[in-house]
Formats: sequence, structure tokens, C-alpha cells
Amino acid sequence: MGRPAKFTREQLQQAALALVDADGLSGLTMRALASRLETGAMTLYNYVSQREELEMLVVEAVLGKVRWETDDRLPWHDALEDIAIALWRVIRDHPHVIPLILTRRSRSPAVFEVTEALLRTLAQSGRSGARLLVGFRAVSALIMGAAQAELAGPLTLQADESPDDTIARFQALPADRFPHLIEIATAATASDAETEFRASLSLLIDGLRADAAPQA
Repeated sequence: MGRPAKFTREQLQQAALALVDADGLSGLTMRALASRLETGAMTLYNYVSQREELEMLVVEAVLGKVRWETDDRLPWHDALEDIAIALWRVIRDHPHVIPLILTRRSRSPAVFEVTEALLRTLAQSGRSGARLLVGFRAVSALIMGAAQAELAGPLTLQADESPDDTIARFQALPADRFPHLIEIATAATASDAETEFRASLSLLIDGLRADAAPQA
């Protein structure tokens, strides 16, 4: 009989994700993970053999948290909204993981599940083939882009600059040359991430509904 496993897969996932959340992708190393788990790096090779497997642990740790409504009675656009918001909320909590989701999406069952759920709702709008692909790319790009934008804040931050300082810098631009840039900088002072994402998603879904097949 073999020796019992010292760590569960969930323990490895959560420890690896904590490293990425704290230090970005550069912090995800076998040595750092071993230190966090208070074991030796060689011990971890009994569980993962290369960095790609570490990265898969992180992707699955994040996407495994996504939960959405599965009510088949919902109109396709409402179901799409539920899944997109659920996915965005999880990803925005772990924005450093976005590059891994994008580069490892063809290998992770967790990615397959949420992707298929999104595609299922879009297919119910009458889309197929290239139109289904384009619809999916539009929704996933909004989710990933909106989550990643929060790394910088409401506008592009400079090093050691607070969001308020950044907004003030934009508001100080010449009003005759940059009126709209100043306008959105001012709007950002009263904005919040979820309100912005929901509004952006509504715009996108309105477009998808307008472009849906007549039978939808």
C-alpha cells in the first residue's frame, strides 16, 4: 500500500492561487509553493512535475469558484447575463490569473464547463458557426478586459499615484482639447466596477439581441 498523500489537490490549488494573488505570476514557483506549504520543493514533484501543472492548478482554483443559475426557463439573454456576471466577479478577485486563463483555456476542464455554458446561451439566440464564435469572443473579451482594467484603477495609474491623484491629473488637462477625457475622469469619481461592468454588459447584450436570428 502506498503512502497517503500529504496534500490534497485543493490545498495545492489554494496555496498556488494565494501566491499569484500576492506576487503575480512571477511569484508562482515550486520553491515558493513549497515554502507556503511548509514542505520541501522535492516533495511537490510527487504532485506536479512542471510549471504548466502549477498554472493549471491556479486556473482551476479560480474557475472552480464560478457559480451561475441553471434555470432552463430563463430567456437566453438573461442566462447569458447571469453567467457573465458570475464569471466576472470571480476573475476580478484574481486578475493576475487572466493571462493563465487565456493561455491554458484549451487544457482545463474548469474552462470547458463555463465556456460551454456561455456558448449554450448564445446558441439559443440562433447563432452557430462563425456567428457563435464572434458572439463568444465579444462576451469573453468584455469579461476579461473589465476585470484586468481594475489592476490599474478607473484610469491608467502612474507608479505611486492614488486613483484620486490620477483623476485630478486628467481633470487638469486643457478643457478645449480634451473635454471628453475630462468628462470620463470626473464620472470615474462616482463610478464603481460592478455598475460599469453591468452597464457595459447590457450594451453588449442589447447588440446581441438585435443581431439574433428572427426565431430567437
